[in-house]
Amino acid sequence: MQGFFRSYLSVYRPLIHSLNRLLQPYELSYSLWQVMVYLHEHAPVSLVGISQHYGIEKPGVTRRVQRLEELGYLSCAPGNDRREKSVALTEEGLRIYSECRGKITALERQATAGIDATALKQTVAVFGQLLGNLK
Repeated sequence: MQGFFRSYLSVYRPLIHSLNRLLQPYELSYSLWQVMVYLHEHAPVSLVGISQHYGIEKPGVTRRVQRLEELGYLSCAPGNDRREKSVALTEEGLRIYSECRGKITALERQATAGIDATALKQTVAVFGQLLGNLK
């Protein structure tokens, strides 16, 4: 089906722009937010775990974790292996996560307004299949 990627990208870019604008008052970007989401769902976790989950090189994850630590949103502790860090959200990070999560949920509701719930579920399933095909 020609045009699928073009249609996807025509939605992706404005969505990321909207997310970044929403997250900016917290000194966050979508890439930093991804780390916070993963930590909220899996903490404590190693940088390698984050890297593998998102398919991001470890240096990129390290930079994101360092920035979130500077903001006071996460803390690092030595892992089982001396070469590895274990990271988790701080109380402030949990508070910011909760606040941003509410705003992002509102944005999602706005963006999906008027779209049938079945169609949305099918779209989510298709995205899952696409991801599987690309891996």
